[in-house]
Amino acid sequence: MHLQSLQLVNFKNYATVDIDLLPSINCFTGNNGAGKTNVLDAVHYLSMTKSYLNPVDRQNVRFDEAFFVIQGSFYCAEKVIDIQCGVKQGAKKSVKRNKKEYERLSEHIGEFPTVMISPYDRNLITEGSDGRRKWMDGIIAQFDKGYLSDLQRYNKVLEQRNALLKGFAMQGFFERETMEVWNMQLEQYACKIHDERQRFLKAFIPYFERAYARLGEQDGQIDLRYRSQLNDKSMKDLILEFERKDALSQYTNCGTHKDDLTFLINEHPIKKFGSQGQQKTYLIALRLAQFEWLKEKLGIKPILLLDDIFDKLDDGRVKKLMNMVSEDSFGQVLVTDTSEDRLRKIFSSLNHEIRFFRVNNNEVSQVESKLVENEG
Repeated sequence: MHLQSLQLVNFKNYATVDIDLLPSINCFTGNNGAGKTNVLDAVHYLSMTKSYLNPVDRQNVRFDEAFFVIQGSFYCAEKVIDIQCGVKQGAKKSVKRNKKEYERLSEHIGEFPTVMISPYDRNLITEGSDGRRKWMDGIIAQFDKGYLSDLQRYNKVLEQRNALLKGFAMQGFFERETMEVWNMQLEQYACKIHDERQRFLKAFIPYFERAYARLGEQDGQIDLRYRSQLNDKSMKDLILEFERKDALSQYTNCGTHKDDLTFLINEHPIKKFGSQGQQKTYLIALRLAQFEWLKEKLGIKPILLLDDIFDKLDDGRVKKLMNMVSEDSFGQVLVTDTSEDRLRKIFSSLNHEIRFFRVNNNEVSQVESKLVENEG
């Protein structure tokens, strides 16, 4: 599976862009702020029906415009499939497959997988639990439609339960029987979500460990630890335990929406005890493990998106990463960098056809397409 072409209309900084891509390696170079990342984000939109960087669709429309359209042609299983994603002011988001609109966006998730490696990945370590849960859920949802459905239903029940708690507070009373209807549903979906997250992490960690080792890191034992209130107590008991606190705070204080992941190195949080180099390698290994996991589960090689990462890595890590990318286990790769010379040097040892694009003045222009010969 690969993306043959990409068209953008009023997406972020672009009025109109039309890009023809190779099934191998595609390099986008330009100054910071030129819009290189926006090209990769458009590919992520076609995959996940949302931005990697900004979840508010309307804010991805070009300034002073009322809509944006992203269209891509994927070559998959010897067929060309056109995907169009559109956002228009005052209308709901539209995603179409061969001009036929999906009834539910969830039907599209997992059909055209991508994996992005970006400097923004550092937020997984430094920011709150929400991003780590979304990372985990985003992987599971691509191969388990039932999980995605349970997650969506859980969030709707949670929203209704919180609204009820606020209503009780405004009226000055708490009605346990009415709340019980939502408690039962919350318990049902929370248990299913918790069980699936546990199963996923148990199976995923070996992939992560292998990716970390292949990047040449032998100086630390890494781990992912799943933190959940449901690890130690049943959801039914938790609801009873937090009933008074929920009523006072007007918010549901227990459940899988409170889950988190702890990123560990040598049994300590990498946020506090990992060097910058270890943190970078940890995150890249996390994404490469995500790639291998999705490839195995979906039977499709995801598109690998490498966003401006080479100036953040030392030469040794760059070489190991490129050795991995050059293997047959990877398919299409889109890369951004500020330096065209650096990318030419990095890819000079790979026997792959490479296409270069320059991003400047809100335009993307193709430079050349050639086979970069192995200099060794």
